[in-house]
Amino acid sequence: MTHGFEIDWSTLPVPQDDRGAAHLHGAQVPSVRLAATDGSSVDLSVLSGRTVVYVYPRTGQPGVELPDGWDMIPGARGCTPQSCSFRDHFNELRALGVDHLFGLSTQDTAYQREAAERLHLPFPLLSDEKLELASAMKLPTFETSGMTLLKRLTLVIESGTVRHVFYPVFPPDRSAIDVVEWLSQRQVP
Repeated sequence: MTHGFEIDWSTLPVPQDDRGAAHLHGAQVPSVRLAATDGSSVDLSVLSGRTVVYVYPRTGQPGVELPDGWDMIPGARGCTPQSCSFRDHFNELRALGVDHLFGLSTQDTAYQREAAERLHLPFPLLSDEKLELASAMKLPTFETSGMTLLKRLTLVIESGTVRHVFYPVFPPDRSAIDVVEWLSQRQVP
């Protein structure tokens, strides 16, 4: 399954590593309960095993305009292709030992639920609408159109500790493939 459209990534500004996530490797995930699109509440700090969380600014909705200048913000464009990439590689990630997979943004759960259903995601999206996890972990953010949004990154968490950080993430539709490749290199035969 594909996301139904293609983006020419060469026409968009590439995000640069501003070291905004450098402090995250080895960090303990704080206890923050996040609403999930499956109706549950998730505390990433207490999950056992391996968890992958891809963090993204915001998904768009069909027929709703993106914020002004969205395509010129480095790394902003591509949330739907990124989510679809994780959807398409879900089984492969599970086979590589990923026990939990989540997307995370600052959008509210109702907004995220529409995207999760429309995109047929086999995993929940988490809402950090109040920026509690973002603040506690000092996740990199940016502001546009009166919104504080998370910069795109991916965390590999093992039993509450961040083991790897992908940042910046570009192009977004390669995000899941990058995680698969990283995990594959760490598999013990």
